[in-house]
Amino acid sequence: METVQELIPLAKEMMAQKPNRKLLKLYVLGSVLAFLGVVLGLVETVCSPFTASSRLREEEAAVAELQAARERKALQTQALLEKGKQQEAILRNRQHGS
Repeated sequence: METVQELIPLAKEMMAQKPNRKLLKLYVLGSVLAFLGVVLGLVETVCSPFTASSRLREEEAAVAELQAARERKALQTQALLEKGKQQEAILRNRQHGS
């Protein structure tokens, strides 16, 4: 079935053949599941831009947090190096003064 226009003649033909109840229930169940699949696909398509933008915001926040952590670590490393240089300078002054 390539088009929706073919569904109506098919349904009329099926009803003319008087299918048994089980077969009719199976056809109805299949139709309902197909319809739900179409509806869920449309909902997903409509909502996907919103979920993509929220994921993008979350990723940007994570990147910003990582950059901040790197900057803090770099500052701590720099502070430790400066402190080490100061202590080294103090030790040199003490050695020269003795």
